[in-house]
Amino acid sequence: MTKMVAAVNDLSGFGKCSLSAALPILSVLGVQAVPLPTAILTNQTGFDSYFIDDYTDKIDTYIEHWQKINPVFDGIYTGFLANEAQVNKILKFIDSFKNEDTLLLVDPVMGDNGSIYSAYTPELCNKMKLLVSKADVITPNLTEACLLAERDFFEITFEKSSSKYLDLIQELGNDILENCLLNNRKTIIITGIEHKNRLYNAVITKEGIFHTSSDIYGIGYSGTGDIFASIICGYLVQDLSVENAVVKATKFIEESVKDSFNQGIARNYGINFEKYLYLLLEDLNYGKIKI
Repeated sequence: MTKMVAAVNDLSGFGKCSLSAALPILSVLGVQAVPLPTAILTNQTGFDSYFIDDYTDKIDTYIEHWQKINPVFDGIYTGFLANEAQVNKILKFIDSFKNEDTLLLVDPVMGDNGSIYSAYTPELCNKMKLLVSKADVITPNLTEACLLAERDFFEITFEKSSSKYLDLIQELGNDILENCLLNNRKTIIITGIEHKNRLYNAVITKEGIFHTSSDIYGIGYSGTGDIFASIICGYLVQDLSVENAVVKATKFIEESVKDSFNQGIARNYGINFEKYLYLLLEDLNYGKIKI
């Protein structure tokens, strides 16, 4: 039977991020992606101007109608949430639709490059910590990991050339595991860690740290975090190990970013991931994942 994931995120016209990235990626991985939009945007917010249609008042309607259908979700994957009220509604959604076998992956979208996004108030950040506490897996970037652990981003990254930098990242992850993740399936994947001219993704559990790395091409592109989280979610509900999922996600994004960099694509437009979807399909074709 086809696995099914509720994808809770915004939908942006330009930027190749959020739902516009999650839907094709989950679909390629043999997962039915059921979107719950938190907002509709003309384009992602990195552009000089954008229009946003807030969907806060529609989330309860989604919950009401989906309760009549009574779906059984194999995964719930949350991304951009626009305000505190949305977090409260998604917590209600989780209470309504998550069972003991449902994977909850939270991508705690709060900031990047050491700064909190302008829409994120301290109250919203605190609400995000509450959502994170419910999760099985979280995929923060380094800025968001520091916010969750209440650590100083610049104090951490000051050591990024040190041979002990990844040990500091593990300590950061352990702080989050102890303080934020309250259930038994605790995994944090910190993304976008620059270290010695490489870009690392680190999987941190109580058992230790596992990491992958890739080359760096230009500056960060829109949507790579969303693409990464979507791949991880799709593979995990198909019962791939988190370590293998991270290896495959890293390879996929590196190829897509390299292609975009070589073509001179502006960062706000996102990466050329579509032509590399076959890399995800290879696993299905070779039977490593049964669907």
